[in-house]
Amino acid sequence: MSHDLSALTQALLDAARRAGADSADALASAGTSVGIDVRAGKLEEAERAERTEIGLRVFTGRRGAVVSGSDLRPEAMTAMAERAVAMARVAPEDPFAGLADPSELAATWDAAALDLWDPAPEPDPAALEDAARRAEAAALAADGITRIDSASSSYSATEMHLAATNGFSGGYRRTATSVGCTAIAGDGTGMERDHDGDTRTHGADLRTPEEIGATAAARTLQRMNPRRPKTGAYPVVFHERVAASLIGHLLAAASGSAVARGASWLRDALGAEVLPSHLSLTEDPHRPRTLGSRPFDAEGLATRPRDIVASGILQSYTLDLAAARKLSLTPTANAARSLSSGPSPSPWNVALTQGSQSLDDLLSEMGTGLLVTDLIGATINPNTGDYSRGASGLWIEGGIPQYPVSGVTIAGALPQMLRTIAPANDARPWLSRVVPSLRLEGLTLAGD
Repeated sequence: MSHDLSALTQALLDAARRAGADSADALASAGTSVGIDVRAGKLEEAERAERTEIGLRVFTGRRGAVVSGSDLRPEAMTAMAERAVAMARVAPEDPFAGLADPSELAATWDAAALDLWDPAPEPDPAALEDAARRAEAAALAADGITRIDSASSSYSATEMHLAATNGFSGGYRRTATSVGCTAIAGDGTGMERDHDGDTRTHGADLRTPEEIGATAAARTLQRMNPRRPKTGAYPVVFHERVAASLIGHLLAAASGSAVARGASWLRDALGAEVLPSHLSLTEDPHRPRTLGSRPFDAEGLATRPRDIVASGILQSYTLDLAAARKLSLTPTANAARSLSSGPSPSPWNVALTQGSQSLDDLLSEMGTGLLVTDLIGATINPNTGDYSRGASGLWIEGGIPQYPVSGVTIAGALPQMLRTIAPANDARPWLSRVVPSLRLEGLTLAGD
């Protein structure tokens, strides 16, 4: 990361002005990444990448365009800006496009307080390989595991800087370290596989490779010899490892861009009940050491905690500037973007109220039904919230697991499903989506 990203973004803005842009913002990103894969105790693949890339968004009036590249020579940035302005001049007008007003911009922030950068040295490739080998060995040590599909470890360090002609200029950096393992049991049509993994901003926070490998093996063996229960309406518990997907559907429906298009079952739902009254869904982009944390968004607005749902009532949509303007609402500083695209709304760290019961308590109260541990595909009607997904897991009778289940479909209507949620107390607090296991009523299970 030897390039001065602040200087790069300023050079892009200067080039955009010379090319005739009325306003512009520039994003620069630099990073390194190392990835190791092992198989059968031997190194299978090792990759290292270093990159510095730039992106430029320009406006001529209410017409905009985005370009990106990795050629950092001054003449290349000049050509890039000229191309962007030429594209903007023939783009359709968007009355809601444009940069933030200077009064809306983040003025101060403390990126260091977010603790997103691991001060430890970049791990040696041999250390990453050792972690992957240890995860693989732990999985293979489980009786019944026939082979390992993959065991990997990786590290990345990224720095970004955003600058705009409205006066904003700021950047921050983050690291991430990961270990993962996928185990296989059985052969032919009786083959099953499952996985486990962990990703943290600080390598010291990772669960041990031995725990990750052993968990991947246990999950795989739990899936052996699955059956299909009878078709019918049953209560369903979404295990913590998949429960965040349900809240993800709620967050997608609360996206300001979807609401503004009229393609959301939560349109006109501000102030309406969307969860049980004892549950809230909050966002905190300032949680330390969390992958979804950031001091400002991709439009330079200061991020801040907010209530998405409070006591069951929808309080806020997730808004970037354009969506907020379309809906005549205040932006929530949730703009995300890549180097090659404009901003769009995205939630940061979210957390659902946890319950007081354990997962076993939820299963005991459920009696007979399905514990979902994996989901396959999705058919979600964004306008109505009709829900249908392939699922696998464990069949529960009398609150006790009886046999593994696969090849079934669970279906219902999200607006009704979400209002029946009963949470456990097993959410992992370090994730960007802190959601515990959830029991729901009113789902139809298509089996035999």
